[in-house]
Amino acid sequence: MTEIKRRKTESFEAFMRRVKRRWQQSGKILQVKKIRFFTGQKSKNMRRRSALHRLAMAEKITYLKKIGRLPEEFVKKGGKR
Repeated sequence: MTEIKRRKTESFEAFMRRVKRRWQQSGKILQVKKIRFFTGQKSKNMRRRSALHRLAMAEKITYLKKIGRLPEEFVKKGGKR
């Protein structure tokens, strides 16, 4: 990483703008965002378990809607908790 020093008469805000612009041009911000929001690949077993859970919950919700036993807060929020 390159070292960026503050100039003698430069305000802190101007220094931060200059640093951010340098980071933007170098592509460091994109690298950090890729690392920060990276989610690893789930194992096949975990994906299967998650899919089965989603199906079971969907069946349960449709059943509760049919019999009229779905809680009020669940209906108001559009099916999201």
